[in-house]
Amino acid sequence: MIVINSIMKFMILIFLSCSLSAQRGETGQEVFTDRFPKDVEAISNSTLLISNETDHDIIALIRGQYNDYLRHAYIRTGDNWIFENMPITRFYVQFKAKEFYFEDLKRIVVNFGEKHSFYFYYDPQQEEDYKRITEEDFFKW
Repeated sequence: MIVINSIMKFMILIFLSCSLSAQRGETGQEVFTDRFPKDVEAISNSTLLISNETDHDIIALIRGQYNDYLRHAYIRTGDNWIFENMPITRFYVQFKAKEFYFEDLKRIVVNFGEKHSFYFYYDPQQEEDYKRITEEDFFKW
């Protein structure tokens, strides 16, 4: 009886561990396709690499110069994701990290064939680089 109880407890623990990790997205996954329009693609050979150097997963959102939605992706902690064939425009990056949303204040200009990188590490000493935004701002399109 004790052996069966131990086996049952072990099986329940394995099931709970698997179900908790299954709720976590995969890097590159578009987790909010139901809340955004179709991605904007272009044959530009331009790329944007986003590196998540924080201790938590993020959702990166790319917006064009007129606040229009371009793309988004889930990026696990320590992972990188490359957005390919970026439209030729100015764009900026917004993030959902844990329970808060914010926007990087820098604007990036994309020309044909250029490769850009963005390293997300959220450093409180660099707060002047970010602006906190609302959930409504993040999901508007």
